[in-house]
Amino acid sequence: MDTRYLQSFVTVAESGSFAQAARRLDLTPTAVAARIKALEEALGLSLIKRAGRSVRPTEAGMRILERARALLRDARDLAALADDEASFGELRLGVFMSAMTSVLPPVLKRVYDRYPSLSVFVMPGSSVDLCRRVAGGELDAAIVVEPQFAIGKTARWHAIMEEPLVVVAPAAMEGRDAHELLRTRPFIRYDRAVLGGQLADRYLRDHNIVPHQRLEIDSLLGVAALVDQGLGVALLPDWSSMWSARYALTRIPLPGRAPVRRVGLVWQAQGARSALAETFLEEAQAVFPPHPAPRPHGD
Repeated sequence: MDTRYLQSFVTVAESGSFAQAARRLDLTPTAVAARIKALEEALGLSLIKRAGRSVRPTEAGMRILERARALLRDARDLAALADDEASFGELRLGVFMSAMTSVLPPVLKRVYDRYPSLSVFVMPGSSVDLCRRVAGGELDAAIVVEPQFAIGKTARWHAIMEEPLVVVAPAAMEGRDAHELLRTRPFIRYDRAVLGGQLADRYLRDHNIVPHQRLEIDSLLGVAALVDQGLGVALLPDWSSMWSARYALTRIPLPGRAPVRRVGLVWQAQGARSALAETFLEEAQAVFPPHPAPRPHGD
């Protein structure tokens, strides 16, 4: 069986759309549909059905979906192991979006210095979804914001870095009082559906600060760009990528001890690549400042 057909089936099942799957696979929708049809004919099963404007697996498709993912992982491992130096197989790593530019590149640089032939598959996503995928065995490890829920008995989490909340304001406001800015200036809110936004919302309520909210957005880089345009101030985790030369911003610390967003690694402690995940953690610890002791999750 051609593993490309399995990959097309899994991608369509995950994306719910032939068009989106085609973009992810760098194919045309017609080519993806042809692969699915060939797989269905080989198995004698109907695997995908339409549901309004989207598509989803049939009952038979759902029954083979997890096994198909496992077969694809095994195939990637075999390809990687063909190289004598690639003894780990392929590391399947999840990364939440803002860590793509701030955490992943310097850590991968150190990992590749040790293992130049290592194969890595990187999946972007939300921290909650990535934790679920690690617990389910779809990913070997993931860089995530500290989970606020049990992550399963076989998974582990360890902090890599802490990002305290700070007021982010246009550079011309440097030296101003943090609370005064939050009370008087237009406020650009970081999405309360994510942990950083929840920490900011809790801080505002605990200090009886009712900001003049202008908009709410789920993008740290987007908030930074809006603040750079003078559209307001924000209360955000102190994310290193915001302080590039492209934005004229100032960081204003909160009075007292600020809440922190912890970023770390979650991994399958009993997985085939647990040792490689722990190597990744070791290199991350070398890149970033000392972090607190690990807090137990899922035990």
